[in-house]
Amino acid sequence: MSEHDIYRTPLVSRYSSDKMKYLFSDDNRYQLWRKLWIALADVEMKMGLPITQQQVEQLKRHITDIDYDVVAKREKEVRHDVMAHIYAYGKVAPDAAGIIHLGATSCYVTDNADLIIYRDALSIIRTRLQSVIKDLSKFADRYKDLPALGYTHYQPAQLTTIGKRACLWLQDLCTDLKQLDNVLNEMSFLGCRGTTGTEASFMDLFENDEDKIDKMNSMLAQQFGFRKCYSIASQTYPRKTDVLIGNTLSLIAQSCYRMAQDIRLLQHDREIDEPFEDTQIGSSAMAYKRNPMRCERICSISRYLIAEAANPALTASRQWLERTLDDSANRRMSMPELFLSADSILILADNVVSGLKVNEKIIAARVREYLPFMTTENLMMEAVKKGADRQQVHEIIRQCSMQAVKQMKEGRPCDLLERLARHPEFTLDSAEMEALMQPERYTGRCGSQVTAYLKEIESLMEDIASSEENIEL
Repeated sequence: MSEHDIYRTPLVSRYSSDKMKYLFSDDNRYQLWRKLWIALADVEMKMGLPITQQQVEQLKRHITDIDYDVVAKREKEVRHDVMAHIYAYGKVAPDAAGIIHLGATSCYVTDNADLIIYRDALSIIRTRLQSVIKDLSKFADRYKDLPALGYTHYQPAQLTTIGKRACLWLQDLCTDLKQLDNVLNEMSFLGCRGTTGTEASFMDLFENDEDKIDKMNSMLAQQFGFRKCYSIASQTYPRKTDVLIGNTLSLIAQSCYRMAQDIRLLQHDREIDEPFEDTQIGSSAMAYKRNPMRCERICSISRYLIAEAANPALTASRQWLERTLDDSANRRMSMPELFLSADSILILADNVVSGLKVNEKIIAARVREYLPFMTTENLMMEAVKKGADRQQVHEIIRQCSMQAVKQMKEGRPCDLLERLARHPEFTLDSAEMEALMQPERYTGRCGSQVTAYLKEIESLMEDIASSEENIEL
C-alpha cells in the first residue's frame, strides 16, 4: 500500500515542516521512550539498585533499532502499547530485559516523552514567530510615514500609515511571543512518580530514603533539559500544561488570522498584495485573477487551530481523581495537530510578510479621493479665520459633502472642493483649499508611534538577532 492509498492529514501531506513532523513521528517518540528507560536505569544504578553498567550500555546500543512488527504483534496480544515496546526492547537487549521500566508506570515514558516533544515543538514555533516579528518590524519601519486610508467598520476614516497598521499586527505577535516564553519557562518534567503520584514504589526500592527519590527525579529532569519536576503530580503531569500550550498556539493563530484577513481586504482594494509567483495560477477559470491564497490558507488553518484548542481544555476539566485513560486517544490527535497547524500558519505568515508588495500609487489615489472629506474640519477653521461664521460654514460643508458623496455613488469622481469653491458664501478659493491637501498633515503621530514602538521592542529584536545563527527551520 503506497502513501496515496491511505488518508493522511493535510497538515502532514501539504502544510507543515519536516522538522515538526519528525518531532511527532513514531521513531522520535519511541526512541525517546528508550532514552527515558536508559536514563532511569542509569540513575537507579547510581543510586545503588542492582543494575550493572553493562546492562545500561546494552540498552544504549539499541535506541534506534525498533522492530515495529514485533511491537505490533505483541500489542495485539497484550493490548498495551508500553508493555509491547518493553517486550521488543528486551528482545534486542536481553541482558537488560529484566530491569527495563523498574519502579515506573506507563506515564513515565508516555508523559515525559510528550513533555520533551512539546517543549522542542514550542522552540520551533518560537523561532518561526521570531522570524515573522523580525520581517514585520522591518516592514513597519520602512512604511511608517506612508499615508494610507484608515478604516473603521471597513468604512473610510481618518488617515493612518502603512507602517502604523503593521504595528497593530506586530504588537499582537509580540504579545504572543511573551506568552509562549512564559509557557516554556514554566514547563516542568514529570519524572518517575508511580501509579498515583505518591512514589510509593520508590519508597520501597530506596528503603524509604526520600532524598534519593528527589535526587533521582532531579537528575532525570536535568538529563532531558528541564530545570525541575512538577511539585505535585498524579500518575500524569498536570493536563493544565496542555491547556496553556493550546491557548498559546491559539493566540498565535488569532494574531495571524487578523493580519492575514486585513491583507485580504487590502488586496481586494489593490493597496497591498501578498507574494505571487511568475508562474502561479490564480484561478482555473479566470486567468487574470490573483487570489490571496496564502492569506486565505492562514485564515483557514487558524480557524481549525482555534477550534482544536478547545480539546486540551475539555481534557483537563475531565480528569478523574489520580488519572483516567479517556484523555489518551484525544491527546494523540489534538496535541500534534495543534503544533502542526501553528507550524504551518507561521511558515505561511513569514512567506507573506517577507514578500508583501505595497502599491503606493493605488494607495495615494485612494487617499486623494477621500482626502477632501478628511480635511473638512481644517477647511472650516481656515474659513473662520477669514471671517466666516463657523455654523454657517459647517452647514455649507455638510450640504456639499452629501452632494459629492451622491455623485460618487453614481460612479463620478469626488468634486467636493469644486463645489465649495463655487459656493458664493464659502470664503476659501481653490488654491487655498488645495494648499491644505497634503496627506502628511493628517496622519497624526503615526510615524513617531511606530518609531517609539520599535524602540520599545529593541531588546526583543536583539534577542531575535542573537539567536538567528542557531536557527534551522
